[in-house]
Amino acid sequence: RPDHRCGIHTELRQRGFPGCTVFDCFGAGQQVAQVTFGGRDWRDAPETLPAMAEAFAVLRPLHELLWYLTEAVALHPPADLRAELERARAETLTLTEGGPAQLRAVDVADQRNRVNPLLSRASDVARAPGGADRRGAHLLGVDLRRVDLRRANLRGALLIGADLRGADLGLADVTGADLRGADLRGADLRRTLFLHQTQLDAARGDTRTGLPPELSRPAHWTALPLTPVRQPARSPARRGRRR
Repeated sequence: RPDHRCGIHTELRQRGFPGCTVFDCFGAGQQVAQVTFGGRDWRDAPETLPAMAEAFAVLRPLHELLWYLTEAVALHPPADLRAELERARAETLTLTEGGPAQLRAVDVADQRNRVNPLLSRASDVARAPGGADRRGAHLLGVDLRRVDLRRANLRGALLIGADLRGADLGLADVTGADLRGADLRGADLRRTLFLHQTQLDAARGDTRTGLPPELSRPAHWTALPLTPVRQPARSPARRGRRR
């Protein structure tokens, strides 16, 4: 559309494009358009499109790092760790402020490798004494309803389609955890660490799912909790007495 908005945004999930509804650029798109290229429109200047795409590929992961660093600082870590996190955040922010040429020279992987240990340390402190270590675990479709996940390390875990109904994820670290199709009905996520809106948007939940106040309940979640109905067991039929 002329205003750059998606013409079928309100119908994406119904049309089979749920992935589009959960994508978040962390503000990188606005940065590219309004700051890096000073408000220039690629429709009016098509020659800028390749450079804009290159800039976006750099800015999107940097903005994601900024989000995680901000979340880590909000955990109130010890003063020395807080200083390191704030310094890393300032360095990352500076990287995002360059022009197209400067952004092409940014080593995103190097910056991520510098930041991730700080985020892990902040997580360890917040989760102390710590819970189960499930980093990168393949838990696709696994029934986790009776597993203690409080203070667990779930960084990068594959939880696609996992059954987390009623699970307590208090102080569990879900950095980068894949929650597509995970069943969060009745789960307690109020104190979950590094939980992002896109993870909720990719999962299933209901009105009983506990959420942090800064996150929104996705519109596609069921309006009412679904409780499985069990049919009463049938009594065995009585056999007539033989005569």
